[in-house]
Amino acid sequence: MFRALSLLLLSTALFAGVYDPKASAKNDIQNAVEKAKLEGKHVLLQVGGNWCPWCLKLEGVFSKNKEINQILTDHYVYVLVNTSKENKNNDVLASLDYPQRFGFPVLVILDAAGKRIHTQNTVYLEEGKGYNIKRVADFLKAWSPAALDPEKYK
Repeated sequence: MFRALSLLLLSTALFAGVYDPKASAKNDIQNAVEKAKLEGKHVLLQVGGNWCPWCLKLEGVFSKNKEINQILTDHYVYVLVNTSKENKNNDVLASLDYPQRFGFPVLVILDAAGKRIHTQNTVYLEEGKGYNIKRVADFLKAWSPAALDPEKYK
């Protein structure tokens, strides 16, 4: 009985999604922009769904890799934007200039005013059956507010 319960809990944990199909992406993004403005950060949107293994892998890199998580925490407000049968978020994706054209997951960076400044096809961050940590770190650093500060280039 204990073994069966353990297997059930493990399988539930493994298949539990990180994307919330019921979430209001529009509200989540609006709240993230407000927070980014207050904290001097950018907003990083990860668009995908629980149906997408690469989406879950990338979220795992962002949440579990200490180096990546630190860069993310220092420079971004991170939002998962769900797109699935239950909730495609078509209006939100249209307002972001259709990032789904790159496949999933796709990363969209907004500045603190909510303006889209970059859309990233994540295939360039992949390596083998996962993500290249150095490429992910370099990407996050390259689009951070500090990297885009005009004063840095005078």
